[in-house]
Amino acid sequence: MAITVGLLFVVGVVVRLILLQTDLPQWVANKNEVITPLTAWERVQEGLALKKNMISPYDGDIFHETPILLKIMEVVNNFPNGSKYFFVILDVWMGLLLLSITNKFAGYKLTQQAEGVKKYSVDVEKIILRSKDLKHLGSYVIAVHFLNPYTISTCLARSTASVSNLAIIYLFYYMLHNKLILCTFFIAVATYQSFYPFILCAPVALYFYSHQTSSKSDRSYNSSKAIFSYTRTCLLSIGWLMALLGLSCVMEGSWSFLYSTYGFILTVPDLSPNVGVFWYFFTEMFEHFRVFFICVFQINAVVYTVPLAVKLRKNPVFFLYMLIFLTSIFKSYPSYSDVGLCLTLLPLWKHTFSYMRNSFVVACMYICCTVFAPVLWHLWIYAGSANANFYFAITLVFSTAQIFLVTDLLFAFLRREYDLYNGTTHKLENGETTQIILE
Repeated sequence: MAITVGLLFVVGVVVRLILLQTDLPQWVANKNEVITPLTAWERVQEGLALKKNMISPYDGDIFHETPILLKIMEVVNNFPNGSKYFFVILDVWMGLLLLSITNKFAGYKLTQQAEGVKKYSVDVEKIILRSKDLKHLGSYVIAVHFLNPYTISTCLARSTASVSNLAIIYLFYYMLHNKLILCTFFIAVATYQSFYPFILCAPVALYFYSHQTSSKSDRSYNSSKAIFSYTRTCLLSIGWLMALLGLSCVMEGSWSFLYSTYGFILTVPDLSPNVGVFWYFFTEMFEHFRVFFICVFQINAVVYTVPLAVKLRKNPVFFLYMLIFLTSIFKSYPSYSDVGLCLTLLPLWKHTFSYMRNSFVVACMYICCTVFAPVLWHLWIYAGSANANFYFAITLVFSTAQIFLVTDLLFAFLRREYDLYNGTTHKLENGETTQIILE
């Protein structure tokens, strides 16, 4: 496995370095599927130019990234071709973290299984996890990370979304390593960068509470001990976030960056087309309905936290992944970088793949959308032989593919959990074999 992983690292880096020498980076850097008004490298350059000329980058409507990230990019830009190789280094960095995550995750799943195995049905031999089943997990995750066209295009376009992805991966990493302080710090960093990750406090709080209790029988998720644990996690995250915002205020000299960053995410003033569902809907929206539907759409991005917290309270790591996936679909400015992160982490749940029902359909939808999105954009903007409806249709199919995938994975996970406790062979009272159907 070590040789395979090492080879994947080398291939992933070489592919990126070769493609950086072509015209492809310039092409993908202008693709609405890859970059957004928040993450475009061109806007970072504008922000750096304004700052260099002693003008606040937040005075206009060009730059919407955070002050700390702008400072980091200023340092990176001081090196020859620094920005190009910085994002390659980020991908390698994420790869190393992902490798550690897979190792810890394998141990976590085996420990979790050992805690509940006494309650499992007797005929679940086929679906019980063993060490050999998780042996090559790291290879699968690293392969998807380095060879995924979505992550490659994000790297080539120098999208600042890579920094947000790094923060989320660090969050995952420190959660599995049981480091509460550092985990909450990276919740704050991810929230500071892209706002929506504040909801990740819920699965992290559940994880650290369950980690504190010695056995499942001692866990009561609404006890005073549990509430204290949840409150501690949330307060630590808020404290770190306040520190980051305070540092940003000191760096910028005012709080004006708040509206240009989080205000921009929440009010969605820039309706540039992307792979999300906001842009087309609000282009067609009457102005006096706008505030109401902005609230509806933004609530939709986070509202699934509550029902999922109830259903998946005993599986906080899977709960965390579900929230990452859902926010990548319903956030106001999604891009391929969000999809790339979700697909990279998907092999962690390969033990549920045999229960999935729509894998082929979803794969075909992803491929078709990825191929036809730039084609329909060209027909609309350059050839003039199509209109906005064509491009919106393909982005709607792309969002549908993601929804199909996340719901199918949730079904597969829950169905496997059901089979673990009730057996894989189901019979009626008269002894006749039957099939379980989700309604």
